[in-house]
Formats: sequence, C-alpha cells, structure tokens
Amino acid sequence: MADYKLLINGALVDGDAEMDVINPANEELVAKCPRASRAQLDAAVAAAQAAFPAWRAMPIAERKAKLTAIADIVQANAQELGRILTQEQGKPIGDAVGEAFGASAFFRYFTMLDLPVKVIDDSPNRKVEAHRRPLGVVGAIVPWNFPLILMAFKVPAALLAGNTMVLKPAPTTPLSTLKFAELIKDVLPPGVLNVIADGGELGAEMTAHPGIRKISYTGSTATGKRVMAGAADALKRITLELGGNDASIVLPGSDPKAVAPKIFAGAFQNSGQVCIAIKRAYVHDSIYDAMCEELATLAQNAVVGDGLQQGTQLGPIQNKTQFERVMGLIESAKKDGKIIAGGERLGDKGYFIKPTIVRDITDGARLVDEEQFGPVLPVIRYTDPEDALARANRSEYGLGGSIWSSDLEQAYDLATRMESGTVWVNKHAELAPNIPFGGAKASGIGVELGEEGLAEFTQLQVINVAR
Repeated sequence: MADYKLLINGALVDGDAEMDVINPANEELVAKCPRASRAQLDAAVAAAQAAFPAWRAMPIAERKAKLTAIADIVQANAQELGRILTQEQGKPIGDAVGEAFGASAFFRYFTMLDLPVKVIDDSPNRKVEAHRRPLGVVGAIVPWNFPLILMAFKVPAALLAGNTMVLKPAPTTPLSTLKFAELIKDVLPPGVLNVIADGGELGAEMTAHPGIRKISYTGSTATGKRVMAGAADALKRITLELGGNDASIVLPGSDPKAVAPKIFAGAFQNSGQVCIAIKRAYVHDSIYDAMCEELATLAQNAVVGDGLQQGTQLGPIQNKTQFERVMGLIESAKKDGKIIAGGERLGDKGYFIKPTIVRDITDGARLVDEEQFGPVLPVIRYTDPEDALARANRSEYGLGGSIWSSDLEQAYDLATRMESGTVWVNKHAELAPNIPFGGAKASGIGVELGEEGLAEFTQLQVINVAR
C-alpha cells in the first residue's frame, strides 16, 4: 500500500493522525492517509507567510518557469496520477488520466499570461498606473469530483500572481493531490505551496485563519455560505464556485437523435457529479416523447462499473453520503414522475446507480428543484419557450445552462436572457483555461480561469503621480 505524506515547508511529513480512504467501486481501503492537525495547518500557514516575500519578489519569468516545470511533471506522471484518482474517486481510468493531462495544460496556460502595468492616464499634469499586486497567503479548498483539474483552476493562477498557498483536497479524495505534492515538492522554494489533508474539520479553520488573506473554494452552496461568513471578520478575499442546477432548453425543430447523445453526455459525465452538468432538461412538447425515448436508450446501454475495468463509461457515486442522497431523490421521483430507465442501485457492493431518466415530472418536484449531483436526469415538457426560460431562471442557482436549436438567432436571444454565469448554445459544459468561469446568484462569487481569474488573486493598486 502506497505511503502518502503532507507537504509542509518543502518537507514531506506524516500527519498527526491518520484516516482511511475508501474506493467507492468496492468500498475497500485504498490507503491510509495522513490527517493534519490544527497545529500542522498553522505550520503550513506560517511556512507560506515566510516564503511570501521572496516568492513575490521573484521575477514573473522565473515563476513561469516553475509552473512550466510543474506542468511537465504532471504530464509525465499522468498515468500514475490517473490510476490513484480512479481508485479514490471512481471515474473511468481514461477520464482520470485525461484529468491529469488537463491539469498539466491548465498550469501551462497560465505561463502565457502576464500582469502588466496599465497606464490609465499619461497627461501633462499626472500619470496614473494600475498595478496588480499579490495578496499574500491563499487558501485553496478543492472538492471530490475533480480533485486535480479543480486544483489547477486555483494553484497556477495564485502562484503566478506571486502568492503563496495552503492547498486542501476533499477528505474523501486526498491521495492524488498528495501524490501531486510529492512529485513537485522540489520545484518550488520551501513554503510556497503547502498541501494538507483532513477529515473535514480544517476547512472552517482555514477560512477564519488570520494568516490567510484569500480563500478560493469550490463546493456546495451551503458550505460556501459558511466560508463567506467565516471570512467576514477579517474581510478576507473569497472566490466561491458553488452548486448549480443547470437547465437545458431544447427548442422545437431540434433533432432528438442528434441532440440526445449530447444532452446525455452533458448530464451523465462523471456519473452526473459535475457542478455544470445538465441537471434538468426542458424539452418542447413536439419532440418530447422522441427525446425521452432516445435518452432512455442511451441510459440503458451505458456501461457502469469499476473505473479500472476496460470499457467502463460511468463509475460509482464517490461516497456513501452522496449515494444515499441520490437514491433518496430517485425515490421521490417515483412519486413525482415516471422512471423510464434506471432508477435503482447496481449490485450490492460499491456506490453504483444505474443511469436514470425521469419523464412526466415538473417544477416543484425535489429532483427538478434540487441539485442531484448524480446520474439522474428529469425531462420536463413545455410548450412555450418563454415559459421554459422563466422556469429555468426561477432556480436559486445560476452556474450554467444551455439552449439547443437549429435556429441560432432564437437560441442566442434566449441565451442572453438566461440567468447563468455561462450559457452554451448547442453544447454544454465546455470549459477551457482561457475562458472565465463563474456563477450567478447562489452559484458563486467571482470567477476562475482566464485573465479575469488571474486578476482575482491580486490586489489592484493605483499609483497616481503629480507632474
């Protein structure tokens, strides 16, 4: 069994305690994981504080070289990282290795950005410049659905900007992140990046920690609210990428055979455990029956199993708590609609759920109104696109959404009025490191990725000089 360590001040160290990491495909032990104490969190923050002055002063070209080295190491070790990720998270091995390659690409992207001084005014009487300064120590808290790629939403941008960091993965998926730390520990000066793991108790401690100047958190809206409250006393900077209940609106005239596979992929990637997965599909009455039939066939034919097995398309739910929640939503859906595919657990070992399609369900049902975060899709009938848009916008969430139509003008018009941070047309859940990503309403505050995401890890300083 592999031996995992925390990374604090450039050294690989044991935790003050241990915890088990369970494989969701078989409910067996993957590894013992070090569990950091509050004292070790304090040591990690202190190390990051001590490393900050020199890292901030390092020329940005040298910081970029460090990020490039990290990208190279992650790329070279993508197979190993992917295998660890599949064992702790459950996703198919091809997806897990792809996630590792994606993390490498995100690190590489940020090496192409700069933080130039912007001249606002250069007149005879004054010169005004806008500078982007690092904040200090950044705390990054990453969820269990995409441990590596969501880490790479945060770490390269924060480090490029000149910050130092304390990174904490989710309690149920710490191993791939700890392996990442082990692989890159000698690239960065001691203390620049510290990686700890916990059983869930240190997130609040990080949020309120006086030595941390910003928290970048990805996870549930409920926890995001606690992060915001915990950061309030110190007016700590925050970026929150939270839950979503993404709606897809399929307009009349769409071809169900062409659109259904894309809707299915957008809803069931990573067994639906994606913040921007399609969580509700509004389908026009004229094509409703045909779309339901196509989606049901896709669900019935999907290969569900252990992510390490060849041919697996969908893995298990990542943890028991989420598995039980999704099964509860399915039970509610049996009363609120008609299940035409799936609707039950697969096997008696592991957290597997058959891909589930629910028709003849509508707004007000738990499965429609709540974020399921699992392999269950409600398909909702509508007759008026304006009504579908109003129903989509009625949600407290606003992370993403999509419009599907052969009439791009109509689709674009609806997209401009959908209350979401990102709206796709004739696709869903496409992300790229150069495209800013953030949520509206209860789906978050701030953005990640792109130049805008880099700016979130900085303090704007204006220098105004009289002449």
